[in-house]
Amino acid sequence: MTLEIIILFAIIITVIFLFALEVFPVDKIAFFIMVSLLLTNLISPEEAISGFSSPATITVLALMIIAVGLEDNGVIDWLAKSLKRLRGFPLFLMVPLFMFIAGGISAFINTTAVVLVFVKIVNELSEKYDIPASKLLLPISFAGIIGGSCTLMGTSTNLIVNAVAIERGVERFKFFEFTWLGVIFLVITIAVVSLMISFLPKKQSMLSTVYDLDEFITRGIVTKNSLLIGKSIEEVFGGEEDSIEVIRLKRNAVINEHPGKYTTLKEGDQLLLRCNIEHLIKLKESGDLTIIKNIEQEIEEDIETETNPEENIQVVELLMLPNSPLIGKSIKTVGWYDLHGAVPLAIRKRRSFRNPGRRIFDRKSDDIELRVGDRLLVEVTQKDIENLRKMENVSILREYSDISVPSLYKRNLTFGILLLVIGLSAFSIFPILKSALIGCFLMIFLKCIDLGKVYSQVNWQIIFLLAGMIPLGVAMSNTGADQWISDQLLMLFDDKSDIVIMGLLFFVTMFLSGFISNNATAIIIAPIAITIASSLQLDPKPFILSVLFAANFSFFTPVGYQTNTIIYGMGIYKFKHFLIIGGVLSLILWITATLLLSGQL
Repeated sequence: MTLEIIILFAIIITVIFLFALEVFPVDKIAFFIMVSLLLTNLISPEEAISGFSSPATITVLALMIIAVGLEDNGVIDWLAKSLKRLRGFPLFLMVPLFMFIAGGISAFINTTAVVLVFVKIVNELSEKYDIPASKLLLPISFAGIIGGSCTLMGTSTNLIVNAVAIERGVERFKFFEFTWLGVIFLVITIAVVSLMISFLPKKQSMLSTVYDLDEFITRGIVTKNSLLIGKSIEEVFGGEEDSIEVIRLKRNAVINEHPGKYTTLKEGDQLLLRCNIEHLIKLKESGDLTIIKNIEQEIEEDIETETNPEENIQVVELLMLPNSPLIGKSIKTVGWYDLHGAVPLAIRKRRSFRNPGRRIFDRKSDDIELRVGDRLLVEVTQKDIENLRKMENVSILREYSDISVPSLYKRNLTFGILLLVIGLSAFSIFPILKSALIGCFLMIFLKCIDLGKVYSQVNWQIIFLLAGMIPLGVAMSNTGADQWISDQLLMLFDDKSDIVIMGLLFFVTMFLSGFISNNATAIIIAPIAITIASSLQLDPKPFILSVLFAANFSFFTPVGYQTNTIIYGMGIYKFKHFLIIGGVLSLILWITATLLLSGQL
């Protein structure tokens, strides 16, 4: 062992401790790697920054940009909406179905983005239908991880391992080359976790304040040329899966306390609706309902409050404090002048309004009075926000500066771009990097994404982590550390069968990925696996696949994979839940993968 190898091992051990103890963010650790390798002359300056131009790094960045477009245009939410239809299923069927859908979507879309959307949906189902979110979130995270392992673009780890293999002279992987293995692992994961859900806690999640799932009451009037005229309440709002509820209907001064789902809507009908903020904006932008306005004043208010469409309009949530000049007024009568240029949209009462009664509105009218502690949602131009700040006893609670409702056209266009990227790579027309860059170009050129939003939404920590870790692989080659480790392992493997060799490689990789980043594990172990295969004169691909899958299978701790960390951070699960369920799953997958991969040698 040379001095250079000793220095490199010292750096690697330090990095593993930094990752495991989470002393610094991963991007700082990445810079530490680059600088330490440079100062010890293990790599050249050009090699130190080679990670920023690596095909793996650029491909991951391109796919992240595409994922931003998919999320912003509602594609992920659209794909996951089928989950709401499963609310009537028993839990023993609901868990595997949720996992199957999550795993299937994660095979083509960034796993973290998918799991976050599922978290919102599961929490909504939990609040409305008393479905235990604690029984679903961990299984969804595990399924998302496995699903991401099924295709070349499913996770950044797969792309890194593929890039390392290409640099070492191994033939690149095809898009679906190892999908059959991933599907087997996904089926096993669904079966094992579904059988062990009794070990998961029963308490519900408390995420409504984090994920903006609180609902508002608003008043809408069916407009003259509305497309809703002649349709039943079931036809109009039934497809929203109870996200919009008609509380009351007023027609010709007669109030219907409980309008039936087959009630046909007519021009001038005044509806009291319960909905979340996304559906509220969607209703307003449709033009089929006039939100809040008094029917008698509709025409002249349109003239008075007309705004320049080019003005920057925001949605702001106001909190009513004691002695506010708005207390006692209804959302129907609060005017443009009362709010200094803002237009009221909806109200969120201080208590639950699922069974609305006298406290919310008078039984003889559809007025909803503002009271202390209520929150009023208003639409205001950027220049008038300062006037709102000056109002006495009214506090700006939140500014929803970026609320938009994805259009059906852009959703379909974005989904089409995703299918194009998958097709170009799957049919080997272009490499995955070229396909992903084409997808990014189309997203930007066709205005499916805004670059300003991309800069703020892309997880740059992962990009810097990849850029910093790739030089570590270069240093292992420069110093001969990968060959030295391979020689030691070959001595250990002497006279051992192929199945034992594959099993040990898989176990070491999986164990490391439970405590440090799965990407970091892949970069460290992949070159060693290729060197071992070369020394044994065996096909390197099963060894590479062993690293690829094992690096992703970090189920027994909540820190090895980002989605597990997110789920763990919600306070629903304890470390033991990952250790028990994830440990059993890891053991079964280790044995299965060892048998399957050793059979490929």
